[in-house]
Amino acid sequence: MAQLPDEADLARWDDSRSRQWAERACDVTRGFLWAYSPGSEGRNDAVLLVVFELVTNAIRHAEGLTDFRLDPGEGCVIVTVADASQRVPQERDLDVQRPGGVGWQLIRELASHVHVELVPGGKTIQAIVPLSD
Repeated sequence: MAQLPDEADLARWDDSRSRQWAERACDVTRGFLWAYSPGSEGRNDAVLLVVFELVTNAIRHAEGLTDFRLDPGEGCVIVTVADASQRVPQERDLDVQRPGGVGWQLIRELASHVHVELVPGGKTIQAIVPLSD
């Protein structure tokens, strides 16, 4: 007999799916960093963290990732993620009783500039992340 998954099973599935997409985006980012900034392995963790958090947030909280882009800048990487929600990210008060909620804060601290633009059918978030020396 088939049975609908309970909320815990759905949460695990969503977490697994968002993690898979975020890991794929990080793999692409590693390749981009290798080509754009050879010899910088291990020095660009901030870019990887921003990519991971933006992609994960788009899947978990914003109805799905619709675009992902990396562009080189002067001493930085421009990370652009689009999703299907017009809900603007909000910082949450940290609560030890409720895990999570640090992703948006982390993105804003690691990026030198973050811009959210509402567009038809969703939003685009652009984060400019300085390359580590």
